[in-house]
Amino acid sequence: MPITVPAELAASIVRHHGRSGREFVAALPGLAAEFLRRWELEPDGNPWHGVGSLVLPVNRADGAAVLKLRFVEPDTEAEPVGLRAWNGAGAVELLDHDPATGTMLLERLDGDRTLGGVPDDVAALHILSELLSRLVAVPAPAGVRRLSDLAGVMLHRAAEIEPQLPAEQQRWLAWCAAQVREVVHEPGDRLLHWDLHYDNVLAAHPADRREPWLAIDPQPLAGDPCFELLPALHNRWDDVVATGDPARAVRRRFDLMTEVLELDRARARAWTCGRLLQEMVWHFDDGEPALSPAEQVIVTTLTRER
Repeated sequence: MPITVPAELAASIVRHHGRSGREFVAALPGLAAEFLRRWELEPDGNPWHGVGSLVLPVNRADGAAVLKLRFVEPDTEAEPVGLRAWNGAGAVELLDHDPATGTMLLERLDGDRTLGGVPDDVAALHILSELLSRLVAVPAPAGVRRLSDLAGVMLHRAAEIEPQLPAEQQRWLAWCAAQVREVVHEPGDRLLHWDLHYDNVLAAHPADRREPWLAIDPQPLAGDPCFELLPALHNRWDDVVATGDPARAVRRRFDLMTEVLELDRARARAWTCGRLLQEMVWHFDDGEPALSPAEQVIVTTLTRER
C-alpha cells in the first residue's frame, strides 16, 4: 500500500528543516516501504503524525505495533536510548530500532486516549506526576544530552539577547537567568523525558493493558527532575483560565508536582525558570514575543514563590 505523507506533517518538517526536511519528506514513502518489508509488517489502519514523525499502525507475527519514521535532530536522536533504559516501565516499549535512519518499531498504544482527554485536569496531573516520578528514578545512560551543557549555552545566549528585549522582558530574562546560575553547578544525573505533557501520555492498547498510562515521544536528557515541570504547568491552559485565578491554579499545579515527585521547592523553582529562560531564547530566535500569556503567568507566579 503506497504511503502518503500528510500535508501538515510535510509542511512542518520543511518549515523547521528547509532543504534537508524536503529531502526527508520525499524519501518517506520509500523508507516506510523498506521497513514494512524488512521487519515483515502489515499496515493496519490510518497513519498519524506529530510535528516531525510519521507513525504507521502495523501488525507483525506476534501482534500489533507501530512503525515510527522520524526526522532525527539533536533533541530527539537519543529517543531509543531513553526507551531502552526505561525498558517499558512507564514508557512505550521499543521493539526494534534502525540506527542508520532512526526508524523505530514501538509497542502499539491507544492513540485515541491521552491524559488530555481525562476530564478532571487535577486527576490527570496526578497521574502524570506519578508517571514522571517513575521515569526520573532511572539514572541517565550514556549517549543522551546533558542539562549542564544545555544550561551553559542557554545562559550565554540569554546574555546576548537581553539588551535587545523590551524592559519588562529584560526583567523576566534576568530573573530567570539568576535562578539558573544558583543551580547550574548541580545539574543532576537522572533520565529526563524533557517534554512530558498530557498529550504525550497515552493509554495502553485495549488488547494489552500492561499499564494504564505510558509516556511517549521522549527527548532524553541527563539532569535534575526539577527541570521537568514546565510542560505540565502550561498544558491544558484553558483549565487554568477557567478557575478564574490562573496564578492560584499554577501554584496548585506546582505544589502537586513538587509533592508527588518529592522535589526541593527552591530547586524546582530555579530549574522551572531554566525552562522559561529556554523558551525566551527560542521565542526570540523565532521572532516571537519572549513569553506566551501562559508563560507570563507562570513566571510572575514563580517570582512570588519564596
